[in-house]
Amino acid sequence: MGAPLPEGPFKLAPPLVFAPAELARAIGERLVGFLSWLGAVSMLTGRCVVSARHRFELGLTVSQMYYIGIQSFSITFLTAAFVGMIMTLQFQWGLERFGAALYAGKLVSLSFVMELGPTLTAVLVGGRVGAGITAELGSMAVTEQIDAIRALGADPVGKLVVPRVVAATLSMPVLVMIANVVGITGAMIINTTAVGITPRFFMDQVVTTVDVSELMHGVIKSFFFGYFIGIIGCNGGLNIRGGTVGVGSGTTRTVVTTSITILIGDFFLTKVLLPFT
Repeated sequence: MGAPLPEGPFKLAPPLVFAPAELARAIGERLVGFLSWLGAVSMLTGRCVVSARHRFELGLTVSQMYYIGIQSFSITFLTAAFVGMIMTLQFQWGLERFGAALYAGKLVSLSFVMELGPTLTAVLVGGRVGAGITAELGSMAVTEQIDAIRALGADPVGKLVVPRVVAATLSMPVLVMIANVVGITGAMIINTTAVGITPRFFMDQVVTTVDVSELMHGVIKSFFFGYFIGIIGCNGGLNIRGGTVGVGSGTTRTVVTTSITILIGDFFLTKVLLPFT
């Protein structure tokens, strides 16, 4: 018989036992947590609508648009350029066996405008912006600055939440349009260099393939993605507890929740918008 395994890091873990009652309780807790989160986000959305109708902070909204939109330009540009070039290489490789590599621009432009541009931009910008919003509001929450705003008679939702949600909702379509232009330009550079077509031939493919309805398909989705980013980031920041440790964990949770919400929302929005495209 072999020697027994030593204790410490090599100690064998007990076998996992999945009792039906424990599994049901775990599922129930997850479901209750999800419904509680969904209710909190819905209530915060309603409070934003009421607060914006009474008083809209234009100056704060413009400053947030600078932070969310202008300062996210670099990540949008790099992501769109390289994704457009990578997708062109992939489509060229797939179409080359059929002798149709010079028509890769049709597939790249259509897929980028309807899906890749809005979704990838929202996921990456959402990670950056959502984490920043949660960290900023979370720090204010744990240092009782939000309570101080209430004590002064001001509305924290109108001062802190509404400008960020509106700025994110309005900035995302602009970033998506920039991503579309940059991604298609990167695709054109790769396609014209590898296949030997002219830029005019490539752009003719784009113009004849992508119409206004397909362009608006991605733009409409970007409005919803911007709302998801803003409201999830604000809700996460306002509900942070536990000091700096809570800020760190809340920021991570916001990034994950925002990305998953965008991907799930993308599926349902695509199902709704495709019949009108």
